[in-house]
Amino acid sequence: MKKTVYIFNDGELTRKDNTVCFESEGRKQYLPIEDINDIYILGEVTVTKKFLEYATQKQILLHFFNYHEYYVGTYYPREHYNSGYMILKQAEYYLDDNKRRIIAKKIVEGSTKNILQVLKYYKSRGKPDISLTIEKIEMLLNTLNIDMNIEAMMAIEGNIRETYYQAFDLILDNSDFTFDRRTRRPPQNNLNTLISFGNSILYTIVLSEIYNTHLDPRIGFLHTSNHRRFTLNLDIAEIFKPLLVDRVIFTLIGKKMISAKHFDKKAGGILLKDEGRKIFVQELDSRLKTTIDHKKLGRKVSYRNLIRMELYKIEKHLIGEQEYEPFVSLW
Repeated sequence: MKKTVYIFNDGELTRKDNTVCFESEGRKQYLPIEDINDIYILGEVTVTKKFLEYATQKQILLHFFNYHEYYVGTYYPREHYNSGYMILKQAEYYLDDNKRRIIAKKIVEGSTKNILQVLKYYKSRGKPDISLTIEKIEMLLNTLNIDMNIEAMMAIEGNIRETYYQAFDLILDNSDFTFDRRTRRPPQNNLNTLISFGNSILYTIVLSEIYNTHLDPRIGFLHTSNHRRFTLNLDIAEIFKPLLVDRVIFTLIGKKMISAKHFDKKAGGILLKDEGRKIFVQELDSRLKTTIDHKKLGRKVSYRNLIRMELYKIEKHLIGEQEYEPFVSLW
């Protein structure tokens, strides 16, 4: 299986024969190009034209993050699976309000059901105070209906997630990681920093998986396709945030793998230090490789493959082959 490469140090990326060469502080690291799926650039890195040409040839995506951990953009090579037919189907379903609402509702339902699964898991692990949160979210989910417009669906989804975030303090019980309220750009406390950083990484993971399908990342269904370059990755990420980003956060804090020492106050907010970012992406990468028993397929499937399969289900829905049902964890 191809791997994801994360670059945290400052340096330069070049092509050297059939390898990627990363040079930093006089030291060179060579990576076989055939082993790479995508590269995350979190340091101040320059790239050569020759390297970009090679990355395009080998269909490698480059995801760029700035000094403040914000996602800047993606070098998205020429689509090798580009399908005019699929793009037309995506546009058709986006422009048809009824068809779009069906998919959008499914995405909100899938996200919410996975949130509930996470909460029920921690309730079973001795967090009985979560029961009220579960009840509130179930009530909000029951208000969701297909006659709502997209804005109303997103409002319910926002209320569900806000209610869910309030349970983080009950799960973590750690004074260094309190939720208080959701803050972004920049996040104002350690927990919000982890949430923002994890979500940004997941958005790009989904984007990399979209690249390997016939779908166009610019046309989503829950999120509006307007000034954003990509929206479909935001849609699919909603389903997997609770299972990937949030579970990683709970693990890192619960096992004391990450602590207050891994954060800095900068730019009017809180940022992760390099060591903290490395710990986070290592744990997330490990979770993406974790496999579960897929009852329908009768075999084990990794979380990363589940993301790809989610996209295939969207494709099948668009061509009328199979009605879309979002992935919901059964553990």
